[in-house]
Amino acid sequence: MKFVRRATALALLLAFAVLTASAAVPAKPPTAKPAAKPPAKPAASTPRTAAPRAGASDDALDAIAAMVNDEAVLASDVEEQLYVFLQRNNARPDSAQVDTLRRQMLDQLIDEKLLLAEAKRMGLTITDAEINRQVDQSIADVKERMGGEAAYLEQLKREGTTEAQLRQKYRGDLQHQLLVRKLVERQFPRKPIPAAEAEAYYQAHKDKFPKVPGELRLSVIQIPPQADSQAVSAGLAKILALRKRITSGEKFAKVAQEASEDPGSAKAGGDLGFFGRGQMDKSVEDAAFSLALNELSAPIHSVFGWHLVQAIERDTAKTVAGVDSLDAKGKPVLEVHARHILVRVTPSESDIERTHQLADRVRAEAAKGTNFATLVHRYSRYDGPATPDGDVGFVSLANLQPQIRSGLDTLEVGQVSEVLTNQTGFNVFKVTDRHPEREYSVDEIRNELPDAVAQVQFREKYEAWLKTLRAKAQIEYRSF
Repeated sequence: MKFVRRATALALLLAFAVLTASAAVPAKPPTAKPAAKPPAKPAASTPRTAAPRAGASDDALDAIAAMVNDEAVLASDVEEQLYVFLQRNNARPDSAQVDTLRRQMLDQLIDEKLLLAEAKRMGLTITDAEINRQVDQSIADVKERMGGEAAYLEQLKREGTTEAQLRQKYRGDLQHQLLVRKLVERQFPRKPIPAAEAEAYYQAHKDKFPKVPGELRLSVIQIPPQADSQAVSAGLAKILALRKRITSGEKFAKVAQEASEDPGSAKAGGDLGFFGRGQMDKSVEDAAFSLALNELSAPIHSVFGWHLVQAIERDTAKTVAGVDSLDAKGKPVLEVHARHILVRVTPSESDIERTHQLADRVRAEAAKGTNFATLVHRYSRYDGPATPDGDVGFVSLANLQPQIRSGLDTLEVGQVSEVLTNQTGFNVFKVTDRHPEREYSVDEIRNELPDAVAQVQFREKYEAWLKTLRAKAQIEYRSF
């Protein structure tokens, strides 16, 4: 019987490296203009770990999800791809979204078999040297994400494996990825598109490019549930003990892997990757931007609990064209690469219910016409970028969490939302202005247009070609 493979920390990180390094085609339609910095969000979040498919038996995972000519796509392979995708994107979709994603993963695996068959028909091969070079790069990426050689070797030991075994596990996957890349590059050689030609194409085909998402100007009252003082003190004692381990000589990454209660980053030694202002809890963000590089922070308290933070490097955010991203004042947008350890301090059910009742009362006051700024001063604990009266500025609808967006999408200017819940707590919003969705002007995206047009044209040709491969194949979907 074939059991679904549960990804260990190293296997998962290596899968990320493989996916990042070996993608043959864009995973989604290209954006005509990259976001230099996400607008301020009315709530911060920490990464979450996606759960494996609930209720799936080993027999179900051993089933055949589809047949492609005479080759089977196993349900277990679909589930592993889904698991890696959700982990990589820190996503927690609902059951309907998971089903949609599962079908997309299945279609991608079917397409991969079609592409590999085409590569074989054309006589394409990958040398051992090419595979070894890619494996070396993937292992190096894993070590960097885990915080260095020592943390990597410790994780190997913890998982009872060796680097040789880890390399062997991914050689086949990498060979397939490299073959697909070689096939696609031969089929669609990339050619630079002159700026004038790109501009003319965009003007004639604006419907093929994304639009500037609609924006809302929002004021927010955020009321996070607060745990009792005893739980807060117990969490502080625990984070101080972890800090002492690090100051006594243990590696940050090792302590994070063993003790951090943020499952989205613990396996990577606490690595949060690069982020800009307005993307993390403000207390964590402020520490990451103010600490000296590699300095260990004092315990930091947030709505999630207690953190230790360490800044690894800082840089300027780049556009697709490789130039510095600029803010509204024309200054470079900075990013920080940081890691953290989290000790959660979780409010009780009674704490949460009490806070919800308070939020309902505050919302009722706002709906009756009580001055919103007065309510902000009295009740809000929002610590993101905002004015003293709760104004967070214009926020892109595309950057709002789905449950928040659905509660705001239909509000008119001046209206107050119902109580909307997210990871941070209970929120009441007031819409003070609105910008509708619109097309980008050429001036806004002039530098990015040649690359964006090339991606759109490539995607159209690639998808048409893939349709012909599917039309020639015998594909049978099976339920699982």
